[in-house]
Amino acid sequence: MKAFSLRATSAVALAASLLLAGCSLPVMTHAPDSAQPAVPENWQQASADAPAVQSAWWQAFGDAQLSRWVELALQRNNDVLTAAARVDEARANLGVVGSAAMPQVSLAAPGSANRSLSARTGQMVHVRSAQPVLQASWELDLWDRIGQLSKAADLRVQASQADRDAVQLTVAATTAQAYIGLRSLQAQLNVAQYTLQSRENAVRLANDQVRVGYISQLQQSQALAELESVKQSLEQLTLALERQRIALMQLVGGTGDAQAQALMQTTLNPTSSALPQQLGTRMLDAMALPAVPAPGLPSSLLERRPDIARAQLQLAASDSNLAAQRAAFLPQVSLSANFGSLFINALDYNPARVWSLGGSILAPLFSGGRLQGQFDAASAQRDQAAYAYRGVVIKAFADVETALVSSQHLQTQWTSAKQREQVLSRTLGFAKDRYEAGYASYLEELDAQRNLFAVQQDVVRLRQSQLENAVALYQALGGGWQKDAQKP
Repeated sequence: MKAFSLRATSAVALAASLLLAGCSLPVMTHAPDSAQPAVPENWQQASADAPAVQSAWWQAFGDAQLSRWVELALQRNNDVLTAAARVDEARANLGVVGSAAMPQVSLAAPGSANRSLSARTGQMVHVRSAQPVLQASWELDLWDRIGQLSKAADLRVQASQADRDAVQLTVAATTAQAYIGLRSLQAQLNVAQYTLQSRENAVRLANDQVRVGYISQLQQSQALAELESVKQSLEQLTLALERQRIALMQLVGGTGDAQAQALMQTTLNPTSSALPQQLGTRMLDAMALPAVPAPGLPSSLLERRPDIARAQLQLAASDSNLAAQRAAFLPQVSLSANFGSLFINALDYNPARVWSLGGSILAPLFSGGRLQGQFDAASAQRDQAAYAYRGVVIKAFADVETALVSSQHLQTQWTSAKQREQVLSRTLGFAKDRYEAGYASYLEELDAQRNLFAVQQDVVRLRQSQLENAVALYQALGGGWQKDAQKP
C-alpha cells in the first residue's frame, strides 16, 4: 500500500511539474529568413571543359620548390598547429558534456571522533566511528536536454575539424603566394640589374663624349640621373626581397628554424646553369600558369569549402544548444542510491549496513527570468550563427567570381604588356642606331631605355598577379576539399 502511495505521489508530482512548466515553455523559433543566402544559378565566367581541383593543387604550378614550401608550412605553421589543438579541445569538451548522461558514482568515507562523559559510569568515553559509503546518482534525460548538449558538442568537434582544414587551406594559399612574390621580386631585381649595366655603360660613353664635345653636359646629366634612378629601384627591390624572405620563413617556423633556413638557401641559390642576373626571371617564367579549374555549379560550392562547412556546423550546434535551453524549463528527474557500513571504533567486526534509494523531481517555478534570459541569449546566438553562415557564403561566391573575372583580364593585360615589351625593345634598337648615326640626341635613347625598363617590370608583376590569382581561385573553390573526407 505504501509503495503504491509513493508511486502515486511521484506521478502526481511529475504531472503537476509538467503542467506548471508547460505554461511557461518557450516556443522554438527558426533562423530569420533574412539569414538565408542567395545562391546564383551560374558563374559569370566559367569554362565547361576545365579540369577539376585536386587536393594537392599547388603541384599544378610545376615548381618543386613551391611544393616544398607549402608542404613544410602545412607541417610547421603555427596557425595550423593551433587549429589542430582546438580540435583536441573540442573532443575533450565532448567527453565532458557526454558524461552528464552517465551515472555518477563516488566513494565517501566520513569519520568522527568524540570524547564525552558517561552518565552511567561517570567516566570519560572515547567513541570513534567511520562510515564508508558508495554513492550513485543519475539524471534521467527525459526531455533530451543532455542529448541536445551532447549533439551540440559533437557538432562543435566537426566544426573545429572543418576550421582546421580551412586554416590549412589558407596557410597553403598564403605560402604559395608568398613564394610567388619572392620569385617576382627576384625577377624584378634581374631586370633592374641588367638595366643598371646598360645605364653604367651609357654614363661611361656620355663622359667620353662630353669631353670631346660630341654631347652637351645636359645629356650627360640626364644619363647620370637615369643611373641613380635605377640604383634607387635596386635598393627598393632588395629591401622588398628581404622582407618577403622573412615573411615566407615566418610561415614555416620563423627565421631561426633550421629547416626553413635550409629551404630558403636552396630557394635563393639553386643549382642552375642560369646566370645570376637571369636566375629570378628564369625561375618565374618556369612556373606553369595552371588552366582555370572547373568551378562547378555555385550550389556545389556549399559542399566544397571548409569555411562554409564550419559555419554550417556552428549553426547546427547553436540550434541544438537552443533546444537544450528550452528543455531546461522542464522538470529534472534524478535517481540516487547510497550503500555503506557504519563502524564504531576500530575493532568493530560487525558493522551496521546502511543504504538508501531515492529519486527527486526538480521543477523550476520561479527563477527571476534567468531561464528565459538564457533561452533568449541562445536564440540570439543561433541568429548570429545564421548570419555568420550567410556572410561566409556571400564571401565565397564573391571570391570565386572575382578570381574568374580577374583570370581573363589579367591574361589580356599580360599579353598586351608582352607585345609592348617587344615593340619598345625594337624602339630602343632604333634609338641607338639613330644616335650612333647622328640623326637623334642621346636623350631619345635614354627615353627608350626608361620605357623598356618600366614595361619589363610590368610584365613581371603581371605574371605574378596571374599566378597569385590562380592560387586565389584554387582557394576560393575549396582547394579540392571534400565534406565527407575530413581527417579525424
